[in-house]
Amino acid sequence: MKLILFDVDGTLVDSQHLILAALGMAFSANGLAMPSRARALSIVGLSLSEAFMVLAGVDGPVESLAQAYREAFSRLRSDPTNEEPLYPGAAACVAGLFDRGVALGIATGNSRRGVRHLLDRLSWHHMFATIQTADDAPSKPHPAMIEQAMAAIGISPADTVMVGDSCYDMAMARSAGALPIGVAWGFQSVEALREAGADRIVHSYPELRAVLDTLLEPSNSARLAPISGR
Repeated sequence: MKLILFDVDGTLVDSQHLILAALGMAFSANGLAMPSRARALSIVGLSLSEAFMVLAGVDGPVESLAQAYREAFSRLRSDPTNEEPLYPGAAACVAGLFDRGVALGIATGNSRRGVRHLLDRLSWHHMFATIQTADDAPSKPHPAMIEQAMAAIGISPADTVMVGDSCYDMAMARSAGALPIGVAWGFQSVEALREAGADRIVHSYPELRAVLDTLLEPSNSARLAPISGR
């Protein structure tokens, strides 16, 4: 059995518009200027407290910003016109891997409530054998989310893949001994993914599925472990 973990924002769903809108509301509520789009999206993947420490500084109103963000995001998401779309091919990829008998999991800086909302909307609860969120572990890039997921399924790092769009996902996977696969359609650059240790970078879900199918072939004796030079 293999374990494939997915990040959420920037990997499965394109949530950038909701994230930016909620960030703008949070900064406005605290009388602060909104960071640039690139800087704002660069923290996606971190837990809220960690993210606002980066954006506002350790002496900034971190907890006030985090609470304002939670409230703003909840209001925005309650509007059905603000649904976060899946990236093209994501649904087919997840369903195909599940049908193949692969253990699937989520490792995200989102709250458990946020993940539940997504799984409810997509009727995906049965697809994922393990859910790791910011409520359950230290913020990425700490390896705890992956370590807890592997322990829950009983799978070794050599049989675990982390799919994500951020440098935090790649660094987390490296620290846990899992294979880091970066996706180029998310919120961070391909260069950032490479610098953080991405073993492979894919540019579409069909390409991701092809890479995973190759790794999952019984005849492929290679461990699902980082390969240098890729």
